[in-house]
Amino acid sequence: MINKVKKLVNDFSLGELRTGLKVTSKELVNKKITVQFPEERTPISPRFRGLHALRRYPNGEERCIACKLCEAVCPANAITIDSEMREDGTRRTTQYDIDLFKCIFCGFCEEACPVDAIVETHIFDYAFESREGSIIDKKSLLAIGDENEEAINKARLEDSKYR
Repeated sequence: MINKVKKLVNDFSLGELRTGLKVTSKELVNKKITVQFPEERTPISPRFRGLHALRRYPNGEERCIACKLCEAVCPANAITIDSEMREDGTRRTTQYDIDLFKCIFCGFCEEACPVDAIVETHIFDYAFESREGSIIDKKSLLAIGDENEEAINKARLEDSKYR
């Protein structure tokens, strides 16, 4: 009987509304933080996994040796690799595609690579307008790697203490 009276009083005194207004009034006095995105950026962890890139050796030769470990370890089957033998007896990729619709950015490809050819950069603001745009080919991956080599090296150096 006492519980019914308490509930009746709470219903007539609008207890839920008072609780909500209390939370709202607390938030009104808290300082808000607004980031103007394109101009300002929030700090990113050195372990952040963004857009993929293929790297080159300092002499300009691509690092990927077409071992296909990244393709095998990818849980989403987002990586497609074709390879051929060169005149000097080494194997290199002729096709290296990553489907970003399938990719879950788990980083397994980066961990599996024995020569650090495939890495995930800190690039997170990219867009594509069609299904074909979601597939990044070898040429684009190498271009991303060439443009961001300095940032990639810096991030890998910062992350090295955790490996």
